[in-house]
Amino acid sequence: MAENSAKRLLIIDDEENMRHMLTVLTRGAGYQVECAADGREALDKLLASPFDFVLCDLKMPKMTGMEFLAAARDLLAGCTVIMMSAYGTIDLAIEAMKEGAYDFISKPFKADEVLLALKKAEERETLRRENLRLRDRIKTFESEGRFGTMLGKSRAMRKVFDLGHKVAVFDTTVLITGESGTGKELVARAIHQASKRGARPMVAVNCGGIPDNLLESELFGHVKGAFTGADRNKRGLFEEADGSTLLLDEIGELPLPLQVKLLRVLQENEIRPVGGSESKKVDVRVLAATSRDLREEIKNGLFREDLYYRLHVLAIAMPPLRERVDDIPLLVQHFINRFSHSMAKPIKGVARPAMNVLMEYGWPGNVRELENVIERAMVLADSNMLQVAQLPAELTALGSRTCLEGMFEGYSIKKAKPVMERMLIAKALSTTTGNRSRAAELLEISYPALLAKIAEYKL
Repeated sequence: MAENSAKRLLIIDDEENMRHMLTVLTRGAGYQVECAADGREALDKLLASPFDFVLCDLKMPKMTGMEFLAAARDLLAGCTVIMMSAYGTIDLAIEAMKEGAYDFISKPFKADEVLLALKKAEERETLRRENLRLRDRIKTFESEGRFGTMLGKSRAMRKVFDLGHKVAVFDTTVLITGESGTGKELVARAIHQASKRGARPMVAVNCGGIPDNLLESELFGHVKGAFTGADRNKRGLFEEADGSTLLLDEIGELPLPLQVKLLRVLQENEIRPVGGSESKKVDVRVLAATSRDLREEIKNGLFREDLYYRLHVLAIAMPPLRERVDDIPLLVQHFINRFSHSMAKPIKGVARPAMNVLMEYGWPGNVRELENVIERAMVLADSNMLQVAQLPAELTALGSRTCLEGMFEGYSIKKAKPVMERMLIAKALSTTTGNRSRAAELLEISYPALLAKIAEYKL
C-alpha cells in the first residue's frame, strides 16, 4: 500500500502488549497507525483527525468499547469499527453491531484474522463509496436528463440512460448499435465513467480506420522482429486497457480472421502479441459499437455468429434523432450555450419559425448533424436569436409546412412561387444526396433548367 494512499487506523486497547503487537502487524500491512489506551483518549484522537478504521477492545477502564461506540457515533461517520474481546459471545457481537460496529473478533486471535477483517472492511468501504457515487449519478440523470455528457428527456433516451446505469456496475460486454451520429461512443464513455473502472481512461479504437494488416498488431501488440519494421516490442490496445475499458468502435468492419482471434480473447481473457510464443492475461471490459446490421452481415458471411452472440450479452440501441424530437430544444440550447462561450457571441436562443424547422427536419446525420447546423447558424447570426435565414436550405425545404409565414409576407402567389421552388429543389437535392440528374427527374424538369434554378437561388 503506497504511503500517500495508506488508510488511517486507530487501535484502542488498555493492554500495552496488545497495542504494540497490533501496531507492528498493521503497519507492516501498510496502515498509518495511532493508538489509544481507552475510550476517552480515543475520542480526543477522533476529534483531532479522522480515521478510516478503528480496532477497539470491549473491556477497558474509564470507558468501555460499547460506551465509546455510543459516545463517538457522530465522529465515526465514514469510519469502519471492528470490536475485539476475550469475552466474546454471539449476543455481545450482535449488540456491538447494533451500536454501529462492522465486525467482531474474539481474543485470542491469529494475525491473519485481524488483517482479513480489515481487508473485508476495506472492500465494504469501497463498495459503499461506489454505491454512493452511482446513486449521485442516478440522481443527476433523473433531475437533469443526463448520462455522462449526453442529454435527453425523451422516453427513448431515458430508457438508454437507465440501461446504461444498470450495466455500468458490471463487467458485462455491451453491444451499442445505432445510426452514425447518434452518440454511440458517448454512451460507451458514460458507461465506463459510471463503472468501477472509471478512474482510468477508456481506450477506443475505430476498427474501420486502421488497415487490416496493421489492426492485429494495434489490438494485441507485437514482439520485436515479428515482421518487417518491428524493431521493438509494442504493447497493443488490449494491454493498454488492462484494468480499464476498451471500446471497439465500428466492430462490423473487423476482418474475419481477426474476428476469430477477438472471440478467443473474449473467452479466455488473454492475448498473444503478433510473433509472440506466450499469451498474456488481461483484465479488460469490452464495449463494442456499430452502425451496421450485424445480423445481416452474418447472413452475408461477413461477421461470425459466435462472435456476435459473445458481444451481444446486452445491447443498447441508440435512437435516431427523428425518434426523439422532444430532445431537440434541449440539445439546441446546449449547443448554443457551448458555442456562445467558445465564439464569444451572446446568442440567447432560436426564433420560433427556426425552431419549427429544426423540429420538422428528419436529421439523417442525427445529433452530430444538429450540432454542425447550430454551429453554422451561430457563425452567420447577426442578432441574439437564430433565424430561419441562418439554417441550411435542405432544412428549410423540409420544414416549410410550419415556417412559410416566416419566409414571405402577404398572400401573393407570385411571391410564394420562388420560395416553394427553392424549397422543393433543396429537398430533391437532399433526397438524392446532391445527384442533380436524379433531382431533375424528381422535380420533373430538365437538367439545364435545374442548373439554372440552382444558380438563381444560390443553392
